[in-house]
Amino acid sequence: MANSKQARKRARQSEGRRVLKASQRAMVRTYIKRVIKAINDGDHAVAMTEFHKAQPVIDRIADKDVLSKKKAARMKSRLNKRIKALAA
Repeated sequence: MANSKQARKRARQSEGRRVLKASQRAMVRTYIKRVIKAINDGDHAVAMTEFHKAQPVIDRIADKDVLSKKKAARMKSRLNKRIKALAA
């Protein structure tokens, strides 16, 4: 348990950040699931539309250090690869 005033404040801040980042991670996962659902349905046009919606969200979350930039790039790359395979 936090004993000093400073430690109590840091605990409050950490909890607030944890809740916010959890929410942001969940939002990114939702966008990714939408893309994957469109891919699994075999609908290239919808998959591309959903991917274009998901891309800026993934980038924004990576800029805020909720996800690492490399993980965000990897996610986008893998989704794009699956969409291209669907078109072929």
